[in-house]
Amino acid sequence: MGIRAVIFDFGGVLVRTEDVSGRRKWERKLGIPPGTLDQLVFASEIAQRSMVGQATQQDVWSHIAARYELDDATLQQMRRDFWSGDRLDQELVQFLRRLRPRYKTAILSNAWPGARRTFTERFRLHEVVDTFIISSEEGVAKPDPRIYQVALQRLDVRPDEAIFVDDFPENVATAQQLGIVAVLFRSTQQAIAEVQHHLNGAP
Repeated sequence: MGIRAVIFDFGGVLVRTEDVSGRRKWERKLGIPPGTLDQLVFASEIAQRSMVGQATQQDVWSHIAARYELDDATLQQMRRDFWSGDRLDQELVQFLRRLRPRYKTAILSNAWPGARRTFTERFRLHEVVDTFIISSEEGVAKPDPRIYQVALQRLDVRPDEAIFVDDFPENVATAQQLGIVAVLFRSTQQAIAEVQHHLNGAP
């Protein structure tokens, strides 16, 4: 039957951190090496638990506040600065929008509780895709094969009828092992070209 669904990752693909100056500012203030704040926010034990719905977004930030003895006002400013460099890729959004209704579309994201609200209220992505599959809601995160199966079931397609775009090689590899047509995101133009290539039926 060919491709019937296109699935995009969120962070690192549809939304990317284009300006890290806000994060670097806080690393200098705290006296920690560049990149440390990203690790604390995304890769700490509490962050990993939050990714599968076992902790809240607030728990992640409270952990950082306790570690560096930050008061509430300081923590709120850090949070604003941390996300201030994130940008929605409007070209990718418009590409996704144009795929409908011919193709089913979805976002498959490893994200904390509260992500659905961010996707809809801040980025209006419910106007662009048919469904969201969010790790914290499902209790399982990429690259676990089970969350891909959830996405396929939600879209009612077979693996070979879906294209999946992600910026992590391990997430792409799992999708390929399941029989999904997978694209490793490196740039907007490259991702669109590869997806279009598959949609056009090229082998």
